[in-house]
Order: sequence, then C-alpha cells, then structure tokens
Amino acid sequence: MRRKHLIVLACFIVTLCDGVVFISQPAHAMKFFRPPSMLPPEQYGNLLIDLTSTKNKVLPVNFSHWTHRRQYTCEVCHTELEINMILNSTEMTHVNQKKGLYCGACHDGMTAFSHQGDCEKCHNQDPSLFQEKYITYVNRNPFPTTEYGNQIDWVESLQRRLIAPRRFLKEHSSAMSLDKTIKREGDTSGIFSAVFSHQAHLEWMGCDICHPDVFMVKKNGTDNLNMAEILEGEFCGKCHLSVAFPLNNCNRCHPGMGSH
Repeated sequence: MRRKHLIVLACFIVTLCDGVVFISQPAHAMKFFRPPSMLPPEQYGNLLIDLTSTKNKVLPVNFSHWTHRRQYTCEVCHTELEINMILNSTEMTHVNQKKGLYCGACHDGMTAFSHQGDCEKCHNQDPSLFQEKYITYVNRNPFPTTEYGNQIDWVESLQRRLIAPRRFLKEHSSAMSLDKTIKREGDTSGIFSAVFSHQAHLEWMGCDICHPDVFMVKKNGTDNLNMAEILEGEFCGKCHLSVAFPLNNCNRCHPGMGSH
C-alpha cells in the first residue's frame, strides 16, 4: 500500500527547521518533507528528460524551467506543443524535432539555438550549468524576490510587466479571464483555510492544464484533496513541488498562517 494511504491529517502545522518541513499528524506519525527550494535557485525547476536518451546511450536533457518561463507561458509547451505535464511521458526524438515538433518548434537555429548543434548544451547532467547565466540574469533585471524556489516572484513580475512571456507560437488563442477566487475552509483540527486564484493561474495556462485530469470541474468532485496527497505529488503538488513556487511558501496559499 502506498505511503499516502497510511497518512491521515487531523492537524496541519508546518514549521521550518534546518530546511526540513515537519507536518504533525495523529498516532505519532510524522512525515518529513525536504523543501525543493533548498536547491540552489538556478537549479529549482530543472528536470532531466530521459525517456529515450539513456536507452540510446546519450546523456539526458537538462531542462531549466526558469530560462524558458521568462519568455513563454506554460501553455505554449504543455498545450500548443503537446508536451505532457508528466515527466518523461512524451517521446521527443531528433526525428520529430527536425519536423518542428516539441523543442524543435523553437530550437531551429532561428528562434533559438538549433537542437542539431552543440549536443552537450542540452544533453548533460551538470547541475551547475545555469549558475552563471542565472546570476547574470537576476543582476540585470530588478525582479521582485522571494526566499523560495528561484527566488524570483514570477507572478508579481508578470503583473508588473517586467516579463512578457508569449502565450502561443502559431495558434492565436485569446487569453481567458476568470476572476474567481476559491476559498477552501480549514477544518476544526486547526488547518488554515486555503485560497486559489483562477486568474493568477490563467495568466500562465489554460483551463485544460488542470481540468479535468488534476481537478474535477464538478463542485466538491475532488473530495480527497489534502496536504498528504499534495505532498505525494497529486493536485497542486503536480507543479508546486518541483516547478511552480514550492510548498514551503505556506502563506501564499494559506494567508491565515502569516498572522500566527
């Protein structure tokens, strides 16, 4: 039985101690979760794409979300270019890249460097690869900061028009607006209420990213939404564990925690 089926949250208390988040639970059960933001900021959001590389005796692709986020929204890659949200579930070969699919839509030698050039530029496992690039980037741009993740507040940067990521490459789709904020009430065990802004997410993606695969559209259709599931990578955890701002930034979703 998976670990998450053994976890029942009756109380949700989060503290930080030496980079470890402690979530107190009943029956003396304690789950330890090391925040992803303990990574150096230039490495947060980096993924190793390796569906076929190792099989073909090639190093995996070292992909950095922050270097792409400043130029493109999530919707470009995960909707228009049809790259699955689940890591290593989309077969991106050199053959289909040459046809302009996936990364090849931009990495054609004109929009961005060609994927047929210096192979080691993408196929590498060097965790410090983006360090110098990151330092140069943040020094040249007056971004609002945060102590978590990339240490750049991407949402505020977008709102202040410090970045202007494209929403599409070829498909001219209009951005949807939905000024609807959901408040999920905490329970009597001391869990703080959570808030979710549709509009803040729609600045980066379309509805299809979350609905219906991650969250049921039907009211109260996602009744097993809880922190135990999220910390296992379900629901909000699909993005807010490794790409979007990490879960140790508690009061961004649970604003009540800021006054306690």
